[in-house]
Amino acid sequence: MSKNIFYLLLSFAMLGWGASWVNVKFISSYIDEYEMIFLRFGLASISFIPILIFLKKSFKIDKKSLFLAFLAAIVNVAYMKFFFLGAKLGSAGLGGAFVTTLVPIITFLMMALFFGKKIEKKDILALFLGAFGVLTILGVWNLDSEHIFTKYNLYFVLASFMWPILSIISSKATKIAPLVFIFYMYSITTLLVGIFFIDFSFLSNLSGDFNFIFNLVCIAFIGTTFATTVYFVGIEKLGTNEVSSFIFLVPFFAIGLSSFFLKEKIGIYVIIGTILTIIAVSMLNMGTSKNPSISQRDKKK
Repeated sequence: MSKNIFYLLLSFAMLGWGASWVNVKFISSYIDEYEMIFLRFGLASISFIPILIFLKKSFKIDKKSLFLAFLAAIVNVAYMKFFFLGAKLGSAGLGGAFVTTLVPIITFLMMALFFGKKIEKKDILALFLGAFGVLTILGVWNLDSEHIFTKYNLYFVLASFMWPILSIISSKATKIAPLVFIFYMYSITTLLVGIFFIDFSFLSNLSGDFNFIFNLVCIAFIGTTFATTVYFVGIEKLGTNEVSSFIFLVPFFAIGLSSFFLKEKIGIYVIIGTILTIIAVSMLNMGTSKNPSISQRDKKK
């Protein structure tokens, strides 16, 4: 497959991740957060099976990786809960921009504080720029406390902290292919939610409405299975640094799609703040070598 075709597939993958914020906004009118998690990751887990077989990936997993997949699944449930509630109550476009750009900054800080990652002078400048960008996205310069200190902004912040924890846990699973690890994490996520949070009678009451079915199919198969597969296969074929740069498309897709489909009015401060934060993340990543683990998946997931 040519590099140009892979670039096109990666762009569609980022479109899927950006669209997931819009998908959740539509889905939230029909089901709650746990039902969404169950359906999304249940369908994704099933669809991963033929893909892993086609890619000739072994389903074998060692005890340590299985334990890490279990821990990652718990954090994934928390992340998805905050992701769902933030998108439902707030702006999907703002959430897509805020969470996607804040996650790598928080990840960098966690690695520096708890794992001894060295902070250079350029990193300090990048962190200040990133903080300025995040505050701009939130619109603090409007001096409107009612807009800033809202429940959905809190959910976005909590989601932004959950993903780095998930990334760090998954990065410890070094004896298993990333896609196989993700398959087990998704499967365990589905199992945990099904056991502890789901009343399965909801399945008989699922809406046959086109909007619900379309957005569920998009978030499960395009925004999860397709996007994740293309991203990690891309890392194997093209390398981490080249592929990870495509993640910067996600916030702009989220903003654009939210504006088009949800008629959300995205202020100029969100655009400016997103650009500033992306520059900051680029500076933080400059000269570093990333491990092709789940941590590169900024979705969203």
